[in-house]
Amino acid sequence: MAQADDRLRRLLADETESCRETDVENRLDDLRALGDATEAEQVPERVRALSALANDTRYRIVQLLAAAESDLCVCELSPLVDVSDSGISHALSELTDAGLVVRRKDGRWRYYRTTDRAERLLAALAGEDGESEDDA
Repeated sequence: MAQADDRLRRLLADETESCRETDVENRLDDLRALGDATEAEQVPERVRALSALANDTRYRIVQLLAAAESDLCVCELSPLVDVSDSGISHALSELTDAGLVVRRKDGRWRYYRTTDRAERLLAALAGEDGESEDDA
């Protein structure tokens, strides 16, 4: 921590041409408030969702489910994804655990669809938030 404080002190000195101990303490207070405002407890859940999408197969499955007009079964995804049925099932399980896909059982079949969170992430990745990819 002392090294971090020393670096912060040097930064403040460079920015203001002088640096007092109260300047460092005030900046540390501001930084702590920033840290408190960022929902640090949500980080593991959010990283899990991003990690679930960080695979070609899982990302493609989420894209397909989002584009589908109704829920899809593994056997309907198989012709569209070059992975075995068990691989698709495993990917769907990870996506479900990450909160990006929900499943429902109908007799012996399981059907999957995306969650609102998954659709928002896809839209953000596609640049559909009003910002072009060049602006990002």
